[in-house]
Amino acid sequence: MDILFYHLTETRVEDALPPLLEKSIDRNWRVVVQTVDAERSAFLDGHLWTWKADSFLPHGQETDAFAAEQPILITAAGGNTNGATVRFLVDGAEPSDLSGYERIVFMFDGHDEGQLAFARGQWKKLKGEGHSLSYWQQNHDGRWEKKA
Repeated sequence: MDILFYHLTETRVEDALPPLLEKSIDRNWRVVVQTVDAERSAFLDGHLWTWKADSFLPHGQETDAFAAEQPILITAAGGNTNGATVRFLVDGAEPSDLSGYERIVFMFDGHDEGQLAFARGQWKKLKGEGHSLSYWQQNHDGRWEKKA
């Protein structure tokens, strides 16, 4: 399992997440995006419909009728209704069971002390469990640079 930490320093989650989801769909990956609460899930759901005029990200929320069929599923819970192999945890969402995933991505706002502390805690915990981790940080152009 690959565990990646994405440190946002130049953009917000709603700006950085869609291109990564687009790459995931291009690779035929099924994805779960876990948020901190239902309000944030609803916001991201609406945002993904309109984030770019020439793009379509097939997605839905955990509460939708056909949630299990969605290539990208947005949830505030810990489940995996759509059988995803990739899980994004945003805004400090607390991970549940991470087994069964090929890739886990923690995205956190570098300007939010609570999210920074949470990410550091997750890094320390997962590293202590023997997982292989990578750390990516945005440069001034908003591009990802591998730092560790």
